[in-house]
Amino acid sequence: MAEISEKKWFEEELFKVQKLESLGVLAGGIAHDFNNILTIILGNIEEARISLPPGKKAGEQLTVAEQAAIKARGITQQLLTFAKGGAPIKKVVSLPQFIRESVDFSLRGANVRAEYSIPSDLWRVEIDGTQISQVLSNLAINAVQAMPEGGTLMVTARNEVVNLNSSELHKGRYIRIEVADQGVGIPQEHHSKIFDPYFTTKESGSGLGLSIVYSVVKRHGGTITVNSAPGKGCTFVIFLPATEKKEAEPQVEAARKLSHIPARILVMDDEEAIGKIAARMLERLGYRVETVLNGAEAVAAYRQALTEDEPFDIVITDLTVPGGMGGKETLKHLLEIDPQAKVIVSSGYANDAIMSDFTDYGFKGVIPKPYMLGELDKTLQELLGGKEEKSGMA
Repeated sequence: MAEISEKKWFEEELFKVQKLESLGVLAGGIAHDFNNILTIILGNIEEARISLPPGKKAGEQLTVAEQAAIKARGITQQLLTFAKGGAPIKKVVSLPQFIRESVDFSLRGANVRAEYSIPSDLWRVEIDGTQISQVLSNLAINAVQAMPEGGTLMVTARNEVVNLNSSELHKGRYIRIEVADQGVGIPQEHHSKIFDPYFTTKESGSGLGLSIVYSVVKRHGGTITVNSAPGKGCTFVIFLPATEKKEAEPQVEAARKLSHIPARILVMDDEEAIGKIAARMLERLGYRVETVLNGAEAVAAYRQALTEDEPFDIVITDLTVPGGMGGKETLKHLLEIDPQAKVIVSSGYANDAIMSDFTDYGFKGVIPKPYMLGELDKTLQELLGGKEEKSGMA
């Protein structure tokens, strides 16, 4: 019986994965194009807003438009969750404060309050903060919808060691997170369907929230299950792999010191409008900028700059260029010319693991589209530390 049950579980899991992959093909293409468009829209709105004198009414209107564009960026992030390009861009995170902030933010204005039981010595995890925050947010929103009259959301977390490999998890160290509501509960016959795309028991639901949660957790090497019964609330149990890696040191002071460092930046993007708005943003930050449309032009411009003793300090390259040399091949040629080249990869959609494992491919940084002025500057400043030391020694 156990073998039959496990076989059935594997078949159900395979079917879920196949449905998510089918949706992912469509979602990924839409998200890529939409993010490219949003880069142009968001960049121009921010540029116009900053250029206006203080107190102008148009500034308020641009701020509203900017906020709407940022919300749209969040929607494309949900689409990317289903796509191969939704691979997590991971950083080491300490969870206690992260969990509280993610849940509290989602409960703002709701008649549901959260109670926490989270030890301070919780092991660290290596996660995509945006994606895991989205998981916690979706579970919190799901709880609010399940408790229309209000109630308490209990959020607990603890360290847990899995000693044996199973159909769901490999043995190892995990963080176990439980999110439990006091809502109406979920009938047993729906348990196997709640993570399916577009399945919902709510009139106002889209059926995407829990399938997004499922997809994100799986991409992080974890698992999620549900325990529920009608009238007895609902408890979601998440396992995320723990890591022994340390958190990166804060970059705040370094960024402040680097804000006026002169640097020469080369931007490669096959969308001319993206190249133009990126150039204006970089020039506003005090950088000297040159833009090109494909990898071949980027390699030629980089080589010429070295010949003229006016090297580029950083190259920002689009990952994919239809019909031309993309970021991965461009990086290879740049490193042949200059092994010390600092190249940042940028994309509205990653069709492989490059965006999440960019250092494994030789890139020094990553900036997903659409990006804003502050995000662009922070990424550049983190790579320009060596330039400040050089200029100080001259």
